[in-house]
Amino acid sequence: MCGIVGKMATLILPADWIKNWEKSGKHEFVQLCKDLTEKSNHDSTLKDIQAALYELCWHVVQGNFKLDLAATVLGDMMELRDDMPSILADVFSILDIETGAMEEKNKRDHYTQLVGACLLFVPDAILKERLDPETLESLGLIKQAHQFNQKIVKIKTKLFYKQQKFNLLREENEGYAKLITELGQDLSGSITSLLVLESIKSLIGCFNLDPNRVLDIILEVYECRSDQDEFFLPLIKSYMCEPLTLCHILGFKFKFCQEPNEETPRSLYHIAAALLHHNLIELEDIYVHLMPLDAAIVEEHKRDITEAKQIARKLTMVVVPSEKSEDKDREKDKEEEKNDKPPDNQKLGLLEALLRIGDWQHAQSIMDQMPAFYATSHRAIALALCQLLHLSVEPLYRRAGVPKGAKGCVLRPLRSKRAPRPAETFEDLRRDAFRMLCYLGPHLSHDPILFAKIVRLGKGFMKEYQSDSRNEVKDKMDTLLSCFLSIADQVLLPSLSLMECNACMSEELWGLFKLFPYQHRYRLYGQWKNETYTSHPLLVKVKAQTVDRAKYIMKRLTKENVKPSGRQIGKLSHSNPTILFDYILSQIQWYDNLIGPVVDSLKYLTSLNYDVMAYCIIEALANPEKEKMKHDDTTISSWLQSLASLCGAVFRKYPIELAGLLQYVTNQLKAGKSFDLLILKEVVQKMAGIEITDEMTLEQLEAMTGGEQLKAEGGYFGQIRNTKKSSQRLKDALLDHELALPLCLLMAQQRNGVVFLEGGEKHLKLVGKLYDQCHDTLVQFGGFLASNLSTEDYIKRVPSIDILCNQFHTPHDAAFFLSRPMYAHQILSKYDELKKAEKGNRQQQKVHKYVAACDLVMGPVHEAVVSLHPPRVWDDLRPQFYATFWSLTMYDLAVPNNAYDREVNKLKAQVKAIEENADMPLNKKKKEKERCKALQDKLQEEEKKQLEHVQRVLHRLKLEKDNWLLAKSSKNETITKFLQLCLFPRCIFSAIDAVYCARFVELVHQQKTPNFCTLLCYDRVFSDIIYTVASCTENESRRYGRFLCCMLETVTRWHSDRAVYEKECGNYPGFVTIFRATGFDGGNKADQVDYENFRHVVHKWHYKLTKASVHCLETGEYTHIRNILIVLTKILPCYPKVLNLGQALECRVHKICLEEKEKRPDLYALAMGYSGQLKGRRAHMVPENEFHHKEQPVRSATPASQQNGPGNTGKPAAGKTDEGSAEDADRSKEKSQGSAKPANKTNSTAARVTTSNGNGAPNSTKAIKEREEKEKGGKEKKEKKDKTPGSTPEAKGDGRRDKQRDERVAKEERAPREGKEKAPKADRLKAEEKGGKDDKAKAGNGEPKEPSRERDASAGAKEPKSKEKGDRGAATGSLKSPVPRSESAESERDHKRRKLDAHSSPSHSSSVKDNSNELKDSASKHHINYNSVARSKSREREMDKKETESARGRSKEKKDEKDKKDRKRDHLNSEREASLESKRRKDENGTNSTKHSKSASPSSDSPVPADKEKSKRSKSSSKEKIESVKPDRISGGKKESRHDKEKADKKDKRDSSGGKEEKKHHKSSDKHR
Repeated sequence: MCGIVGKMATLILPADWIKNWEKSGKHEFVQLCKDLTEKSNHDSTLKDIQAALYELCWHVVQGNFKLDLAATVLGDMMELRDDMPSILADVFSILDIETGAMEEKNKRDHYTQLVGACLLFVPDAILKERLDPETLESLGLIKQAHQFNQKIVKIKTKLFYKQQKFNLLREENEGYAKLITELGQDLSGSITSLLVLESIKSLIGCFNLDPNRVLDIILEVYECRSDQDEFFLPLIKSYMCEPLTLCHILGFKFKFCQEPNEETPRSLYHIAAALLHHNLIELEDIYVHLMPLDAAIVEEHKRDITEAKQIARKLTMVVVPSEKSEDKDREKDKEEEKNDKPPDNQKLGLLEALLRIGDWQHAQSIMDQMPAFYATSHRAIALALCQLLHLSVEPLYRRAGVPKGAKGCVLRPLRSKRAPRPAETFEDLRRDAFRMLCYLGPHLSHDPILFAKIVRLGKGFMKEYQSDSRNEVKDKMDTLLSCFLSIADQVLLPSLSLMECNACMSEELWGLFKLFPYQHRYRLYGQWKNETYTSHPLLVKVKAQTVDRAKYIMKRLTKENVKPSGRQIGKLSHSNPTILFDYILSQIQWYDNLIGPVVDSLKYLTSLNYDVMAYCIIEALANPEKEKMKHDDTTISSWLQSLASLCGAVFRKYPIELAGLLQYVTNQLKAGKSFDLLILKEVVQKMAGIEITDEMTLEQLEAMTGGEQLKAEGGYFGQIRNTKKSSQRLKDALLDHELALPLCLLMAQQRNGVVFLEGGEKHLKLVGKLYDQCHDTLVQFGGFLASNLSTEDYIKRVPSIDILCNQFHTPHDAAFFLSRPMYAHQILSKYDELKKAEKGNRQQQKVHKYVAACDLVMGPVHEAVVSLHPPRVWDDLRPQFYATFWSLTMYDLAVPNNAYDREVNKLKAQVKAIEENADMPLNKKKKEKERCKALQDKLQEEEKKQLEHVQRVLHRLKLEKDNWLLAKSSKNETITKFLQLCLFPRCIFSAIDAVYCARFVELVHQQKTPNFCTLLCYDRVFSDIIYTVASCTENESRRYGRFLCCMLETVTRWHSDRAVYEKECGNYPGFVTIFRATGFDGGNKADQVDYENFRHVVHKWHYKLTKASVHCLETGEYTHIRNILIVLTKILPCYPKVLNLGQALECRVHKICLEEKEKRPDLYALAMGYSGQLKGRRAHMVPENEFHHKEQPVRSATPASQQNGPGNTGKPAAGKTDEGSAEDADRSKEKSQGSAKPANKTNSTAARVTTSNGNGAPNSTKAIKEREEKEKGGKEKKEKKDKTPGSTPEAKGDGRRDKQRDERVAKEERAPREGKEKAPKADRLKAEEKGGKDDKAKAGNGEPKEPSRERDASAGAKEPKSKEKGDRGAATGSLKSPVPRSESAESERDHKRRKLDAHSSPSHSSSVKDNSNELKDSASKHHINYNSVARSKSREREMDKKETESARGRSKEKKDEKDKKDRKRDHLNSEREASLESKRRKDENGTNSTKHSKSASPSSDSPVPADKEKSKRSKSSSKEKIESVKPDRISGGKKESRHDKEKADKKDKRDSSGGKEEKKHHKSSDKHR
């Protein structure tokens, strides 16, 4: 108290007054006191005067103010009020306590002197009442303090404890009888309490009655007639003299009822409550008489919570069934006991009585003394408080809460004037109603009607809140909103948990909750789930029981009992949805096969429960304790996949708000986390029916190029019906919350974020999966927006292409993907406007209007795209071409007539099946038939519409094409930019885009677009795939494979038929072979690539693909192998077509299968799948000479040489020689490496494969080489002559001439080969490995490493020169014959594996080159090696001796013949060489695009040393020398002796050192021949 007074004093009495007391301070102080006494409010005046006096006296005690001045002014104050001495005495009393506790003696002295000075005007009697006896003694007011204390005790005992028995002797019983009669009379008449009081007084006086006993009897009668409050309360008020006396009498009554087996009557509680309500007694006085003590109540509450937790723990434990049932019975008995005998808690009884009469203030005070919700947990108190609440909200409920048509019962208000005032407005609720509800808490569940009223009041408020936008009331409304949210959190939701499955209340509550934004709702659900159930013992039990029941249901849930289980789930969910769904979701995360039954069983839920389900799903997804990756860090966790799948199914089937889930995904993307895109993918797939998969069949892909109806019918794996409503809900959620564009942009940016921001920490496999998921979801989501948003909505939300790319940093492919539908919408709407403006129906007019519409819409786009790339890009490509490429789709280019027909036929078959189905009811038959007919009509109408559209588009492209390509630099540069900026980014965007890119290239070719070299474009696509494949993700490689397949389809169609080629390519500028920078002259026949040369080029492309594939398979890198296997699987319909290339691939894939079986099972599965399919395609493969015509006369060498590179494909005859010689030099490099690498292993088909692969020497040399090979390989031909004829007439002739000579050697060779053919595969593999080791151990038979290959390139090439030529003939025979072909394939695989593993490649390019060389040697080399390994060592020595003897005789003949031939050719070609050399140098800079394309290719960019060049030239010259000599022996399948090799080496050294220039002449003359 003194603290409060002191605080006030400091406000009243400034320090300046004390300092300037004489001048102004005294006057100011006196004036202040006068002003305070004149105030009307008595209480505040008294406090302020006390504060002022206290402050003045305190300054005296502190020694800051003179005593006499203070005494003078205090004496003056006495005149202001009559009770001023008493006020001053109170101040002295406070100072007495304060100074008595101080240690400073001087301050106590100051105080005593001040009081002594004031004795003149403060009476002694007042001071004796107020001051301490010691102080009085020091002032001299009493003699001794000790005696004074004793006197006080005696007086108090006499007054309060000594009973006055004088009148007991005189009391008469008749008086009490008359008193009871008086009080018990009928009070309905004019009897008043005043009249009865007079009678009571008379009776007391007449019969000498004790007044206290009279009061007790009055209370007893009042207790019996507790309904007569109006009579007894005024009577007691008039009769009573001391409130404490009444409290003591009531306390004795309560004390009496606390005896064992006694029960406090309700009437006694009523009397006490009524007396409290009318302030006849104080709560503090009566509260101490009530039992039990507050501490006992707190203990009881804690015990309840502990018991509840134990019950919960027991329910979660695994208990033996018998024990479980016993525990349940025991608990049931306990509960019944509690319910039967409620505790005789007098405090609670008084509280109930107070609530019944409406005394809220006193009731609130009692509840504050107890633990939270302890009082209201007793049903009677909860119902009493509910009744009070009914009365409080009734007027407002009648005005703003009653639904239309509802009547309701009118409540009579309480008669007590002191009851809470009923609320008339929402603001009035804050006065009492909200506070009452908070005390009621979860126990509002006892009164569902009041629950509904509160909820309806909330709905009424929300309507006002949403409609009233005035700023002056905004703060009040916001406060009220927060109050209603608090009530929902603390009262409504907990109460719902305690209600017994009341679905109506759940729906009623949803009526209020749906008016809140989802952020508020989810906050409430979070509190409900995670906080509420721990706040009260009852809720703890309810939670445990719900989990127990949920377990019971989920254990028995199957597809068969979905309906009964669904009802049980619904029943349980009405009250406790958060607990139930939390358990269900935890089960689904473990067992994904529960998803289907759970989704079907949720049909009995209320709207509120569906909303809670959405929250629980989001909470489960955002659980920070769960890892979203599996332990191997390469795949997304199965729990996340299960939840995503559940999301899609639940949100599609049931009307759940999507905003929260979509916002969650958006927030995750903002945070750079892409795992949760899986959810969006599933939701869009299920709700909109839009599937994203790269595993589409060709029929599905074709259907996807049509209209929306065709896509829905034939484009997806699962026919997802009835998506109209769900897709509309998804669209509305995206538009209402403005999430459509942000999600698109975040996904587009996150694709790169996955790689560059997240990628460093994660496994490469996972990064690829996340990238694919992000990309696929973007494509899927963009497709959904394009097909579901109206034109206006789409255009309003998607900004222009330059803003997307430059401001939002969206990748160009994604930006155009988002903008494409907008352009299509705009063009169509503009076209419709123009049609309406001019009524012209002619087709020509329509087309012109369409072109005009395109110009109007795309004009700004053409200007906008200029900013996307540097200015030099537009030197070759026009912005118009760039925008056209990116803005069109497959829908614009072609009509999938087959797909339309297929779907229409399916529907017809369905109609027929419906008609034949006798079991179907007639009305259902009719409905189904109507549906099918309507779909047919829609599809046919759609097809017609698309056909018209495609015709318009093609006409537009025809008009535009002349301005597409400027080609200011070379055509090669133009094609590079087209590939870089258009083709490659788009072909891996989606499966449809992959097809589109291939078709667009074909379309540009068919339109005869100027400056577009089709041949060069295809060449670049097929030649450079290694790095493209290596940089793809798994899904991108599928799309890239599909793109290559479509490109190969076109090429294969042209390759397969001369007529088709002549018709579609013969006279087209894309096949003109002049690569000048600008202009084209229409092309005469000489400038075009003829059919046969085109076949050579196609073979070269197949070879390039093989080379790249083998390289990727041999890297050992996971990504390379996986991607190339995916690409190869995709292009299987069109590649491989050539037998030896197919065998080479089969060999490498087989090795992958063996290596990866244990290490990387996914690669093993891919390789096995491809291997099986490849074997199935073997029947469709053809030998090389059927694929393209290999052998040509010498005079036709010039056109044949066109196959040898992208540059040579398009040159006219006159200009080919110079480029051909340069190209051939490169190719001969490869050949010499191919021959030098195998050292002294026998390479029977190396040269054949080299030339067949398109990168070999010119065809003139090729023809000569092959003729020589047939001559040298006569022995092999003879051996297989019965099975297959020779590949050419010339080869056959050679075979006949050599027949007799080779018979002996053939016999010797056949025996070991036959033995080997019979050997099992495992033995062969072992033998080959052993043979490989033996070969390496031998001096001349090991495979040299890279340095030795380079060192011996010039000199060491001579041995293969002589051998290769003979070996090629052998290879031809072996490839054609059915049985040896399979044998050679097997041997090829094993030998090639050994060979390739032995070589270390210094770089990518060199390894590719090595692989190509090894491929060239493939078929016959392995066949030969297979034979050589099988022979024993003694047999090998014997064969070597024979070969050495025969070689000595032959070498002389060869040498003479070769010298003659060389001199002859040197003379013919010496004059031409100079002119050709100068022309070649001139063309190398700009005209020769071959070198550009080759330099861009990753397979040809490693420099070739001079010694390799020398070896290639010496190789070609030695081939020419050997042409005229018929070999005496066959070398296929045998090894040359060291002696023979040394002799051949010497000869080749002489040849190569003697005439390098001559070899050049030989090459060029061969070409021209």
